[in-house]
Amino acid sequence: MTARRTSKSAEIRAQLDHPVIDADGHWLEPVPVFLDFLDSSAGPAMVDRFRENKKREDIWYGLTAEERMARRLRRPTWWGEPANTLDRATAMAPGLMYDRLDEFGVDFAVVYTTLGLVQGSLPDDELRQAVCRALNTMNAELFAPYADRLTPVAAIPMFTPGEAIAELNHAVGELGMKAIMIANHVRRPLSSDTDTDTDTDGETGGYYPSGGYYVDPLALESPYDYDPFWQACVDAKVAVTSHSSSMGWEGRASVNNFTFNHVGHFAGASHVFAKALVLGGVLQRFPKLRFGMLEGGVAWACNLLADMIGHWEKRNERAMLANLSPDNLDTRELANLLKRYGGAAYTGKIDEIVAGPSTLKPFYSSGVLTARDRDTGQPIDDFLASGVRSASDLRQLFAERLFFGCEADDPTAAWAYRGKNRLNPMFSSDIGHFDVIDMSGVLEEAYELVDDGELSEDDFKSFTFSNAARLHAALNPDFFNGAVVESAVSEVLAEN
Repeated sequence: MTARRTSKSAEIRAQLDHPVIDADGHWLEPVPVFLDFLDSSAGPAMVDRFRENKKREDIWYGLTAEERMARRLRRPTWWGEPANTLDRATAMAPGLMYDRLDEFGVDFAVVYTTLGLVQGSLPDDELRQAVCRALNTMNAELFAPYADRLTPVAAIPMFTPGEAIAELNHAVGELGMKAIMIANHVRRPLSSDTDTDTDTDGETGGYYPSGGYYVDPLALESPYDYDPFWQACVDAKVAVTSHSSSMGWEGRASVNNFTFNHVGHFAGASHVFAKALVLGGVLQRFPKLRFGMLEGGVAWACNLLADMIGHWEKRNERAMLANLSPDNLDTRELANLLKRYGGAAYTGKIDEIVAGPSTLKPFYSSGVLTARDRDTGQPIDDFLASGVRSASDLRQLFAERLFFGCEADDPTAAWAYRGKNRLNPMFSSDIGHFDVIDMSGVLEEAYELVDDGELSEDDFKSFTFSNAARLHAALNPDFFNGAVVESAVSEVLAEN
């Protein structure tokens, strides 16, 4: 056992009147150990498939600069783990992580996979499922001796509801794991009858995807019905947390520049998922379910909430019919105004303009534009499935159902506490990954928000303790039973 070291973070923790929960730490699975578990659960052939797949991930390095550009092949993550030897060992050994928690100023940590962040989304069905099964078996076993202060998170594959439910039942029902992580989207190939080679500057007007795949956000317009999975999460008493990348999506696909691809990518994936949860009605249909969106911060959610309120005010059905329906136009008055103010350029064009008055859709009458969008089989109100009937409904959904992981160095975490739209940021250390240079400094860095007057002490309590407790204990009040924070969490639940 390493000698316990003092730190500024430990001093800060000693002054707090509440525990600290790290909502998103990471461990770096030692691959030789993982492969033993994969071999045991899926056999040596699957180990070979895993090895071969990892080699394929590095094809970028075998290409010339010209070949990379020609193929637009994105550079894989590089130098993404701490080179500080003690911190690297800490991320690789649950016992050492446990031993250093006091130094970090952390009472309890929810520990996420690193391997599973990518391997849980492999397109190879058998390999994806086998990797998640082996990861969960390994993590449940290796973290079991430290359950009073560390809990590992199960990796749930999400390509189909069936595979997701199967691994959920195994991880929670058989292994006894209490927290889960999903990929909040699946990149699916466009169907074979879709012409992915269409000239998007020609035949389709640039409106259709051309990359050969689309992003399925699971909760809206998915080819699968994920409601059975959401219900299974309710039955299993687990919050749904997501930790997903949007690197490689359009706009995040630099061939060489990792920073270009990485900045904002967690927020980008969560932005899509959160919109889908609201507009697809998942939050409406499963009112007990809570969702955690990790490592993207909360600033994007503040913006999304404001933007969705603005869209609801302009595009709910009543507002659409009153203000935007094309047949509301008084074409006679429109013609008179254009004749009066149009000038010479409009001479002889007024009747043609009025016959097709839309700039966006210029060759259709107002009546046709009105009728065709009423006859699509889709509701006029984009918010119909959401159950949202007011701006306050949207605020309530965000404030009660969604939680947001913020790293210690994220000053925008304070935005969640400003004004009437208070959200739920959670202190998320991200130890184990490149952006944490010194594990012992994360709480110290987070507390700068208090020192700088951005957060009150009460705000800091909710940020570093209460919000994470409420996320995981909302469906499972026993989540923290036996943990060092059990009594403090009970007090939080009693207050709510």
